[in-house]
Amino acid sequence: MGTGRTLNKKPATRPVKSAGERRRRDAVQRKRLVAMGIDEATVAKLNAVQVRDYLRTPEKTKAAFAK
Repeated sequence: MGTGRTLNKKPATRPVKSAGERRRRDAVQRKRLVAMGIDEATVAKLNAVQVRDYLRTPEKTKAAFAK
């Protein structure tokens, strides 16, 4: 039995996340933090979860790193 069109045309078929896209998203998010005014050395030390947390509340992030 092959995996042809009948299995791929269903609405449940979702695109698969790739490692390259994840790296690209991480890089874009880190650049956004640097554009906010946080120095690159600090951003480089953050993990992906911390980067997303800081991007969720940009005003609080700017205020926290302005000190």
